[in-house]
Amino acid sequence: MHADYILGLDLGGTSVKGVALGTEGLRAQYHQPFDLAQPRAFAEAVRQVLDQAVATLGNPRRVGLSAPGIAARDNRSIAFMPGRFAGLEGLIWGEYLNRPDGVSVLNDANAALVGEVAFGAGRGASNAILLTLGTGVGGAIMMEGRLLRGHTGKAGHLGHATVNFEGPPDICQAPGSLEDALGNHNIRARTSGRFETTHALIRAVESGDAEARRLWLRSVRALAAALASFGNVLDPEVAIIGGGIARGGETLFGPLRAFLEEMEWRPGGVGMRLVPAELGELAGAYGAAVWERPVG
Repeated sequence: MHADYILGLDLGGTSVKGVALGTEGLRAQYHQPFDLAQPRAFAEAVRQVLDQAVATLGNPRRVGLSAPGIAARDNRSIAFMPGRFAGLEGLIWGEYLNRPDGVSVLNDANAALVGEVAFGAGRGASNAILLTLGTGVGGAIMMEGRLLRGHTGKAGHLGHATVNFEGPPDICQAPGSLEDALGNHNIRARTSGRFETTHALIRAVESGDAEARRLWLRSVRALAAALASFGNVLDPEVAIIGGGIARGGETLFGPLRAFLEEMEWRPGGVGMRLVPAELGELAGAYGAAVWERPVG
């Protein structure tokens, strides 16, 4: 017998987050840390969250999981996730969790976009993009109410769009990518060793440091150029900006809006709405809960 709720699970780098959603809304949320260095600890953490939900609320009607990597075409597993999460690739979650009805598996950025459109900053949108600004730059695309996944499932990796064709290749071979122009992973190199984190750079900008402002605006301008390009290719009604760097607030959004005024093509005066993400670290869990595996 299934209880009347759905469970969304989000597998992150250090913990699993979960939300239980009933007809009345959020019924419970869960957080289970794990040590990625321990073999398959991430999988056991997912099982523990499911067990906690079953113990307190009963057996969920449906379970969805978001995780890093490219989801398999049948949405039963992650098909491609090199270098991290040993044992994640090819793990059939429905079998592992003893769910005869299966577990719908979705890329984490895609799940975050689904969550934001269903419950957060993109509520009600049919055409939306999501950018997560952190160590790298993640992304996802929804067109006409459907996730854009592409031929191999890699669609939506917006951070690997080129903003400088003469730049060095990034981890996905894209020259001068948005991720390398803005992500925290190379902030020390981008600032000639002056700043260890993007948050430190933002604090220096807010304190009036002129050189920090120059460096910061260069990165923000790259983001604006990418967004303007995405607007021309995809024509979204809303662009949702999340991740740790987005917590810079108006230090990010103020100049970003100004640059977009210069760059964005707005037929009839209509451009994309630019909004901060609302669901934070639970976005992927919300999205995994409500997204259902396509048929066929």
